[in-house]
Amino acid sequence: MGAVSLTNIVKRFGAFTAVHRTSMEIPEGSFVTLLGPSGCGKTTTLRMIAGLIDPTEGDITIKGRRINDVPIYKRNLGLVFQNYALFPHKTIAENVAFGLKYRDVSKAEMDKKVRDVLELVQLPHVADRYPKQLSGGQQQRIALARAIVIEPDVLLLDEPLSALDANLREDMRVELKRIQHQIGITTVFVTHDQSEALAMSDQVVVMSNGRVEQVGSPEDVYNTPASEFVSRFLGTSNILEATCKGMSGADLALEVPHFGTVAVPKNKAPRVAAEGSSKLVIRAEKLLLMAKDTPVEDRIALDGVVEAVDYQGQAARYFVRVGEQQLQAINMIDEHPFEEGAAVSVRFRPRDCAALPGDAA
Repeated sequence: MGAVSLTNIVKRFGAFTAVHRTSMEIPEGSFVTLLGPSGCGKTTTLRMIAGLIDPTEGDITIKGRRINDVPIYKRNLGLVFQNYALFPHKTIAENVAFGLKYRDVSKAEMDKKVRDVLELVQLPHVADRYPKQLSGGQQQRIALARAIVIEPDVLLLDEPLSALDANLREDMRVELKRIQHQIGITTVFVTHDQSEALAMSDQVVVMSNGRVEQVGSPEDVYNTPASEFVSRFLGTSNILEATCKGMSGADLALEVPHFGTVAVPKNKAPRVAAEGSSKLVIRAEKLLLMAKDTPVEDRIALDGVVEAVDYQGQAARYFVRVGEQQLQAINMIDEHPFEEGAAVSVRFRPRDCAALPGDAA
């Protein structure tokens, strides 16, 4: 049994269903991310686990204990929100110790726990300061320290990095994962940021319109998407109409207009029938643009024309016309990006592709 189990959870607000019948198991000690766009139901799901709102139907258990009717203060959960919710009139030590005051903890033990957790978040020197004297990143660490000092069964994080600037977000996601790994606490993390989910998670739960689209490791959901939504939401994908002509050894033979036959590994197309309508999925970074006279090697080569360039510093995103299709390619830049109007050779390896059923949405 998982540390957290959701069984046939439904949440309705009047006539609107925010979370459709959903079940999931969150393993003990894992870092699980609920990922999706605004309004997909991820925060509602987290708030039901926390006890901030009640499910309309279904059961929630934590370590085998049904908690539907258990009030939030009896669930032994750590909560961190995007606004940190620190008490401005209390010192950092008082903020961190707040949850311990309602437990049977002596003053000496409380002081030790506070010191230990401030060491863990690498801020032992700020105990006597006030929140307004700390940076946003430091406040985020203190909010995390306050959540974990009570030794909760589960740590719940609702968009905790969204208020930070881009560089600090990257630093803090590394720090968050380090702390979670060090203390081994089961963590449920909510975000709409794909890079955060892929970088931090043991397991990613991709949600859309109140439903779970796919559950798997970051590598699985990225490289073998279960739906067109997942393939588009996680990164940049080219999705092309195709017809599956059957098996060719361990591969599926997909006929793609202007591309010819592409042999996609069957493990990258688990839901595709051996014959019939399908879709070829090629990640933008798997399309390599090269000068037209470069040797082909082990890649399929197609003639294309660069229609637009989105310069990103170390990389560039290219919009390339190949036949009647406009494709997107993201390539690292060695010296100078290809210019608009440049004739290029578009290369890709069939083993880097995935496939979906023709009716996948």
